[in-house]
Amino acid sequence: MTDWFEHWFGEEYLALYPHRDEEEALLVATLIDSHVDIAVGAPALDLACGAGRHSRSLMEHWWTVGLDLSPALLRVARAEDRGAPLVRADMRGLPFASRSFGLVVNLFTSFGYFRDDEQHRQVIAEVARVTQPDGWFVLDYLNAPYVRTTLVPFDRIQVGERIVEQEREISADGRFVRKTITLADEERTFIERVRLFEYGELRSMLDACGFDVDSVLGNYDGSAYAATSPRTILLGHRR
Repeated sequence: MTDWFEHWFGEEYLALYPHRDEEEALLVATLIDSHVDIAVGAPALDLACGAGRHSRSLMEHWWTVGLDLSPALLRVARAEDRGAPLVRADMRGLPFASRSFGLVVNLFTSFGYFRDDEQHRQVIAEVARVTQPDGWFVLDYLNAPYVRTTLVPFDRIQVGERIVEQEREISADGRFVRKTITLADEERTFIERVRLFEYGELRSMLDACGFDVDSVLGNYDGSAYAATSPRTILLGHRR
């Protein structure tokens, strides 16, 4: 049995979401630089780099490796920068030596995809393993209370010549947000399912794996975290 993320982030995903905001990626890189103490040019890992928009901005500050599971997204990243160091791998088992990176980032809710919380904890443990002592981890995640209060149950949009219907719901136990994407004219459906981790759950997971959380931000403008914040951005250093 394959997980939803193994086949969703491919050609269809690229067709439906062809453009992500490069200015936002630059803003995120600048925000990280202002909150962490890492030498210019130090090794960094963009974990779940997708098409590489954050990696390219991070490279302005640190030597950055991009890692993702999707061949389609990595092809786009490679086309944008032929010399970029890119690796295809599963984040639950990172193909790097221990203490390889001064900074690891996981941005734009590229986490929470797995079937059980032990697999999520395994990802954080792997991040801790490859992070140098006093190195940094930045986890940029959705904010569960904000998602619950702002969820749009249904919309119908046109992307190029495609009609795309999106249905969203919170699971009965409140622990997951699920989005069903239907290509109406093609009778094809894709599923996204993401764990609604609370702020305290994320912080506890980082602490248990060896990170001390130094800052928690609520958006890319650097504002403080609150229940009404659109994001939960945790910045922690490795003990």
